[in-house]
Amino acid sequence: MATKLWAALLVLFTTILTSSAQILWKIGSRNLTFHIVGILSNYYLIGGILLYIIGGILIIISFRGGEVSVLYPIIATSYIWVSFLSVKFLNEVMNNFKWIGVITIILGIALIGFGSKDNIQGAM
Repeated sequence: MATKLWAALLVLFTTILTSSAQILWKIGSRNLTFHIVGILSNYYLIGGILLYIIGGILIIISFRGGEVSVLYPIIATSYIWVSFLSVKFLNEVMNNFKWIGVITIILGIALIGFGSKDNIQGAM
């Protein structure tokens, strides 16, 4: 089965959703209390859970459009999104090692994509 472009793009979009969920969880953990009212009133935590649920549904849909061996490596872009979102929303710093990691992930995904280029169809 050739992988459809829409499936690859949907996986990429899903990684943005789940990375955003992780940032929401981090923000929500600042005020986390371990009782039911505290958890249910932690909107960052609830928002992160909802984004993960949506991401799970979308990833299942995307797997219908292609090979797991082509689509699953795209999930590694989550590390990239989390790095950038952490800088923006959590005031974290990107050092040289993090940049090397981001570049390595991009190269790895590109190599896997190049190796699978005959299996990716542009048809929607």
